[in-house]
Amino acid sequence: MTVSRALHALAVVCLVGLGGLAGGSRAQATTEPSEVQALNSILGRWGLKASSLWNISGNPCTGIAIDTTDHNTPSFNPAVKCDCSFNNQTTCHITHLKVYAKDVTGSIPEEFRNLTYLRNLNLAQNYLSGPFPAFFGNLTLMEYLTVGINSLSGSVPKELGNLRNLKMLSCGSNRFTGPLPPELGNLTEMEQLYIASAGVSGQIPSSFSNLRKLKIVWASDNNFTGKIPDFIGNWTDLNTLRFQGNSFQGPVPSSFSNLTKMNDLRIGDLVEGSLSLDFIRNMKNLSILILRNSKISATIPSNIQEYTRLGILDLSFNNLTGPIPQSLFSLPSLAYLFLGNNSLSGSLPSVKSSTLKNIDLSYNYLSGGIPGWIDEENLQLNLVANNFVIDSSNTSVPAGLNCLQRGWPCNRGSPLYYSFGINCGGVRSIAASDGILYEADGATLTTASSFVTDSQKWGVSTVGLFVNSPNVSYVENSLSQFTNTFDSELFQSTRLSPSSLRYYGLGLENGNYTVKLQFAETAYPDSPVWQSNGRRVFDIYIQGVRVEKDFNIKQEAGGVSLDAVAKQYTAAVTSNFLEVHLFWSGRGTCCIPRQGYYGPAISAISLSPFDFEPTVSNRPLGSTSRKNKYKILIGGTVGGAAVVFFLLLFGCLKWVQIRRRKSTLQDDADFQDISDRPHTFSYAELRDATGDFNAENKLGEGGFGPVYKGKLPDGRTVAVKQLSVTSHQGKRQFLAEISIISAVQHRNLVKLLGCCFEKEKRLLVYEYLENNSLDRALFGSSGGGLQLDWAVRYEICVGMARGLAYLHEESRLRIVHRDVKPSNVLLDGDLNPKISDFGLAKLYDEKMTHITTRIAGTIGYLAPEYAMTGHLTEKVDVFAFGVVVLEILSGRPNAALDEHGNRVYLLEWVWNLRESKSESVLDMMDPSLSWYNEEEAARLVAVALLCTQAPPVLRPAMSRVGAMLAGDAEVDEVAAKPGYLRALEFGDLSSSYTATTTSTPPAGGGGGVTSISTSTTGPPSPLPISPSGGHTLI
Repeated sequence: MTVSRALHALAVVCLVGLGGLAGGSRAQATTEPSEVQALNSILGRWGLKASSLWNISGNPCTGIAIDTTDHNTPSFNPAVKCDCSFNNQTTCHITHLKVYAKDVTGSIPEEFRNLTYLRNLNLAQNYLSGPFPAFFGNLTLMEYLTVGINSLSGSVPKELGNLRNLKMLSCGSNRFTGPLPPELGNLTEMEQLYIASAGVSGQIPSSFSNLRKLKIVWASDNNFTGKIPDFIGNWTDLNTLRFQGNSFQGPVPSSFSNLTKMNDLRIGDLVEGSLSLDFIRNMKNLSILILRNSKISATIPSNIQEYTRLGILDLSFNNLTGPIPQSLFSLPSLAYLFLGNNSLSGSLPSVKSSTLKNIDLSYNYLSGGIPGWIDEENLQLNLVANNFVIDSSNTSVPAGLNCLQRGWPCNRGSPLYYSFGINCGGVRSIAASDGILYEADGATLTTASSFVTDSQKWGVSTVGLFVNSPNVSYVENSLSQFTNTFDSELFQSTRLSPSSLRYYGLGLENGNYTVKLQFAETAYPDSPVWQSNGRRVFDIYIQGVRVEKDFNIKQEAGGVSLDAVAKQYTAAVTSNFLEVHLFWSGRGTCCIPRQGYYGPAISAISLSPFDFEPTVSNRPLGSTSRKNKYKILIGGTVGGAAVVFFLLLFGCLKWVQIRRRKSTLQDDADFQDISDRPHTFSYAELRDATGDFNAENKLGEGGFGPVYKGKLPDGRTVAVKQLSVTSHQGKRQFLAEISIISAVQHRNLVKLLGCCFEKEKRLLVYEYLENNSLDRALFGSSGGGLQLDWAVRYEICVGMARGLAYLHEESRLRIVHRDVKPSNVLLDGDLNPKISDFGLAKLYDEKMTHITTRIAGTIGYLAPEYAMTGHLTEKVDVFAFGVVVLEILSGRPNAALDEHGNRVYLLEWVWNLRESKSESVLDMMDPSLSWYNEEEAARLVAVALLCTQAPPVLRPAMSRVGAMLAGDAEVDEVAAKPGYLRALEFGDLSSSYTATTTSTPPAGGGGGVTSISTSTTGPPSPLPISPSGGHTLI
């Protein structure tokens, strides 16, 4: 080993020497001393250090600062680039400086004055405060200046007008005040201007008419007033313009017809005027056209078929009239069409292109029949508030759409209800501390969707697209705990919308109601990080009356995130119908914490009588009231007395048969006692569904029996787990899974659809996940045909963390899984992870510190204290999660043979890389990944090592793991290799767990932990003896 290291060191010395010879031609060049001093001072003020990659021997213009490395490379941050061509190539000047998304705080230092050769400065996505320095106007060589997404305040300095070479200015998402200085009109070389959400106001200066080279302008969400300038029509190179969420007066100037290069045009939220669509007549290159809420009074252009590149068209919330032309539905590139909230009439086009998958036609006056294309797969269609006649022949329309036509006909004139609660976006119902049951709102609603409950008590409609979003989600889940509420779980799901979100109360008794809306901001943390610069702003309407303008959840909570906000309003119901409307009016940031993130969000809605005594039952038709149940019970008692003798006689005759069937009857009684019991299938039904449990339909074999793929008569594909009748634990496991899984539902947990319980037959029916398990995707011979890119792998880790956090901390029944491993993580059609097989887990009271139980789990994923002593807490799952994360990152099982036949343990290998001076821990990354985000990967590795520490107390809770992966919490540093790995190096495992195997029982809880011996030979976990499909301990 010593000789090997010596040779390695010699090789490094040789390489360094060769590098020095190769770079000899630049060895004489040095950085201007004043710039070195300025750079060091700037970085020092911000708590940063110069990188050794470009700051060799105190000279910042070395290494990658002067080679061909692009300064925009993500891992090159902070970044410096230099020009060393001065003074016969002996002097270097700093030309590029990037300090991007480092969460730097404080002001912009004065030392920037000395970096007079800067051409490119990027300080975006930090939390810089104070003024936008006027001295930047002295850096006259500047071409690209970026200070966007910070907390700068004051006015935009007029001195920026001196930067005559400036091609790009980005200062959006700050807190500026006042108008734009006219001097910016001197920047005639400007091509890109990003001032969205900058806080500026007033009219756009007339001097901006000089900016004829502009190609991209983002100027939404400011306080601009006056008319949209006519001179913009002279910016003929313009291809992108965003003018939403201001206070511009209409109409749009006719000169806009000159903008023939326009590709992305977004204008909205005009305050006055009437607009035609004539100005777009020459914009045939448009791919995105959004004129939402723009006071348009027109018909759809007759030449709409000429816009063949149009992919997104949003003309909603205007006054369009007339029919929908067939040519619009036939555009070859159109995928998203939003025409809601207009005055369109006529019938639906009879045909549509195959690319058009998202259509909003809500709140118009359309009528007639429903065309056949409504049956098309993956079509998102919103037809709410029209005049369609929905009857039993329309089998393909969304359920409940008949209740959401104009006039809101369901139970109108015959009310049934007077209160309800909605857990917006939540997959389970919650009985809250205010005495209201907040019903689950787990329907999948996206770009153009609606839903009505089976009871026809309430419904929901949403429309809109998160344009440019890389990760579209219309429901946001949080692992956090919320303040200012007794019902934290109610705020852990939030329904989002990028445009318009409406909730409806149907069949309500007329009268005055209290409407309570509950919110909590989760996206913008309180700490001074760049994400906290975001603002969510929207309007709230109740019964068509605006009750909140520019509503900001975090501001309403006193500037605090994760703090519950409840708003109460009084509303009159006069036609058995209530509407709550959340509307995005173009305000708020667009791109924090990610691109395309904006619009309303809500966690819960409830409705209760304000000043009247209800006279209706608040139950759907056909349900039996408690009073009627009592009547039935009394009648049954009287009748029963008349036949009691015959029943006794019959009972005696059947006594022998009853004894023989006692076990089965007891099983049935146990089953009846289970709360939240799922749907019950017959054995014959499941036998037919699986082809008599044909081997060709076998998906795999679990610890309690095989799993088969089946198809139910209604067309649903399911997974059927056939519990082994020979297993002593089969019955107990069946009952445990019924009682536990029925009460536990989460987007990252496999859903139990039902069960079969007939005599000796015990089967569980789960949702079928077409992409099988994570271990097959990672370790299968061909990856199961799946390609798990970086984004998918990261989301799998995040989803697993959410699912486990729900089991540990959020579910009404706190659960330890005990067997977290890749084969127990299934992937749905969108590669979202769902944890399976958690019916094996034991429940424990929240006051307990440990559980003594028989070990159940898989070698390689067992935490040390559990493998050695049976000491079980949720930290056992945390440990296994850490191991699985490393497998996801590396694409390697937790133990495998190398090319020499030696067993390599994944945890040990990662630690060796981490402690190596010549290698990087990211050398562990799966070589099949064509790209990965180094910052995210390093965070995941750090979290995994944190989760696999030996003492359970040092492992974080899964909720904190989720916060760390989301970037909302710092990742604690792990100082040293765990003891169990050090013991492995010396072949001594006997003393590795001494500090973690003793625990104090809870008060009054009896004795301590009992050591459990297993029949498995070899080293205990986490030293695995097989890949992920390893030996299961029962």
